[in-house]
Amino acid sequence: MDIELTPEDLAFRDEVRGFLQEKLTDRLKRAIVGGHVDEHLIVEWQKILYEQGWIAPNWPKEYGGPGWNITQKFIFENECAEAGAPPVLPFGLKMVGPVIYTFGNDEQKQRFLPDILQSNAWWCQGYSEPGAGSDLAALQTKAVRDGDDYLVTGQKIWTTYAQHADWIFCLVRTDPNAKKQEGISFMLIDMKSPGIDVRKINSIDNQHSLNEVFFDNVRVPAANLIGEENKGWTYAKYLLSHERTAIAGTAYSKRALERLREIASEEMAGGQPLWEDAMFRAKVAQVEVDLMALEYTELRAIASVAEGGAPGPESSILKIRGTEIQQAISELAVEACGYYAHALEPGIGNDYAAAISSQYLYGRAASIYGGSNEVQKNIIAKMVLGL
Repeated sequence: MDIELTPEDLAFRDEVRGFLQEKLTDRLKRAIVGGHVDEHLIVEWQKILYEQGWIAPNWPKEYGGPGWNITQKFIFENECAEAGAPPVLPFGLKMVGPVIYTFGNDEQKQRFLPDILQSNAWWCQGYSEPGAGSDLAALQTKAVRDGDDYLVTGQKIWTTYAQHADWIFCLVRTDPNAKKQEGISFMLIDMKSPGIDVRKINSIDNQHSLNEVFFDNVRVPAANLIGEENKGWTYAKYLLSHERTAIAGTAYSKRALERLREIASEEMAGGQPLWEDAMFRAKVAQVEVDLMALEYTELRAIASVAEGGAPGPESSILKIRGTEIQQAISELAVEACGYYAHALEPGIGNDYAAAISSQYLYGRAASIYGGSNEVQKNIIAKMVLGL
């Protein structure tokens, strides 16, 4: 794989840098901190990207993508991370959007894709349930056909940003007599529908991004069913491969690693900067090696998608190693902050320890959401190793 930048690539990199320098303000950089989002700031940033035509790098050009090659996508992601730009919210752009333009009908594409691109609609994901998280196929939320509608009853949990969402994409059971993976359908549900109740869950860092969502005979038009009834498991696996690839977060881990070095150069240990400690530098070096290996794996996955495919079992590798590396970096950042990392509110010690603590605590779930890492290892064992 040739990773040398051509003169055209360098010109594109300069264009991206110029755009970020002009449009990305310090205020917008604070749109996402840890796992928590300022909804107004993130929408503002995403609309800026849309106006530039850069909101959906991985979408086909016919549906609103910029038509970039793999190198341009790589450059864009890395420059955004280096500049401190907030990552776009994945639920619409990286998850349900690809499902709609791949499996949806023309009417659904025309109805939903423009609002996803323009950030006019906020999406959340209705997958996990009590008793059906890593074993997602055990889900019990049911949808019963009633004329031109379905009646949806059940519960979803750990629904990120449901408190802001206009729409939720859901897996629902439409055939209770079929095998677990069969009889599941993929449905788009308006969050303003009567019968939906959203209840907040405070996470371990005492912040609110997670929710329970209850459905009590919620009426959903049959026109909101994606693809065929009872084929939702196929669409769900397609979506999860995109989600797990996105969770890898290589570019943002590179920026976090740079920030870790800066913090370790400022924090003192034994009368000298922590960065002078050889053992600490060795820990950072190991993470850097792991991250470099992950980056090349991610490039191979992106190349596959660029050639018209979808992420395969390698998305599970990206998910496992990506989240492990993210957690390792946050652990080292907490170590660097020392006692100040006990504070979850700003104002104690330095001005960054509280945010690092929040990110560390929230990030413990990274190896669980999107499909637990243990499940990803089973997928690799079956699909790659043939076990």
